[in-house]
Amino acid sequence: MPKFKPQYRRLLFIDKKLKEKLYPNCTTLAQEWEVSAKTIQRDIEYMKYELDAPIEYDSLKHGYYYTENRFALPSINISESDLFAVFIAEHALSQFRNTPVYSKLRSIFSKIQDSLPVKTTIDPSWIHDRILCFQEPVTDIDVNIWDKIAKGIRNSCRLMIKYAGPGQKNMTQRKVDPYYLINHKGEWYLSTHCHTKDSIRTFALSRIKNAEVLSEKFVLPPGMNRKKMFGDQLGIIWKKDFYDVRIRFTAEVAPYIRERLWHPRQKIMNQSDGSLILEFKTNHLNEVKDWILSWGTGATVLKPPELVTKIRISLKQSLATYNMLKL
Repeated sequence: MPKFKPQYRRLLFIDKKLKEKLYPNCTTLAQEWEVSAKTIQRDIEYMKYELDAPIEYDSLKHGYYYTENRFALPSINISESDLFAVFIAEHALSQFRNTPVYSKLRSIFSKIQDSLPVKTTIDPSWIHDRILCFQEPVTDIDVNIWDKIAKGIRNSCRLMIKYAGPGQKNMTQRKVDPYYLINHKGEWYLSTHCHTKDSIRTFALSRIKNAEVLSEKFVLPPGMNRKKMFGDQLGIIWKKDFYDVRIRFTAEVAPYIRERLWHPRQKIMNQSDGSLILEFKTNHLNEVKDWILSWGTGATVLKPPELVTKIRISLKQSLATYNMLKL
């Protein structure tokens, strides 16, 4: 049985009377709207219990009023195509499923659906069966640590964290200024200024074992904005030095490279044989190395020499590993 939804125009009418502080009651509202008093009573109950409206009854003035003057009734004018987009967005929430944000976002989407006019209807069941969103595997994050880090960022407070790197048992204690919280390939990262190393450091949230919010405040350095730190879309590791990268992609791979924006300042030079050369600047090489290796023989690094060396070492190690296999 579909959930009961009052006519939204009637709710707006009741909301207007309450904001005018006229202390309307079910009888007076019913007479003005030409419906029964029971209908108005159901509307008020819907507003109180479904829309969290702060409505109370004044027995002396024999009418209802808002206990919070700043309350705003959700006013949604949404088409079926817009509603479809909302359901798609809800379906894509799985990237947040390892954080406390997930349940809160689902609650918000539920309130949006409950606030819709009765005329706007759509059956979302087919979306879950026919629209698929495959997400990166995610890591587990301690809810308490997430909340501490969020508080540190929100209030610009320093954090004291205990961190263990990949495969490490011993934890190190770091005092950090939490700059940014970033989601990247299924993992949440904390970009900071680490006072222990006196430099920018990035920590995976899943590897932070403890976090405490300190009373010390910090200020983001001038120019240390999100564009400067994360304008390079090929990764999230930040370093001061930049490299000019130049990669040749074969004719077989080139169409896949052309159809995407891999870097905000990339340059593509098409070659006569159907291949192409991609150029961009980056301040890290390890993540670029992994990306290049994913293209196999379809990509060849031309510069910088440091990246060519990294690729050679990785390929040499992989070849040695396969040579040891006994099939």
